[in-house]
Amino acid sequence: MSGQFEATVEVDRPVAEVFAYLADGRNDPQFSPRVLRIERVPDAPTSVGTVFRSTVKDAGMKTAREFRITSLEAPVRLRWAEVSKNTVTAREGGYDLEPLPDGGTRVRIHNVLEGHGLGKLLVGLALAAARRDAEAFGRRIKAAAEAAIAPR
Repeated sequence: MSGQFEATVEVDRPVAEVFAYLADGRNDPQFSPRVLRIERVPDAPTSVGTVFRSTVKDAGMKTAREFRITSLEAPVRLRWAEVSKNTVTAREGGYDLEPLPDGGTRVRIHNVLEGHGLGKLLVGLALAAARRDAEAFGRRIKAAAEAAIAPR
């Protein structure tokens, strides 16, 4: 079983700057409290093939995660796939960004979660939790991006 969750938020910053902020996954701990540590491999600008390795805490358990960037179309589209072997993984995910007439940016984040082994029984719970948090997650992205990027 697999399923998707998503959130959409408007960030009061230009699309190119929001894209740059989100494409650097090392910023994830600023809006995702579950991310305890993250590194970019190689330590160079994000491109197709870049891997982000992280330690996250889900349901009280720490796990190692690895995401590979599969598509990057600056400043409007970024896609990733989880390549780590965990019970529940993000088979695919991404950001879609749209410039707004007022100079802001509409950001849509989405992830498709998939269960493996015992995770096939747990993925429904993970999806329910992610969907419950989706709106708040979007607000955290907005707050973090606006705090990190100087106003225009």
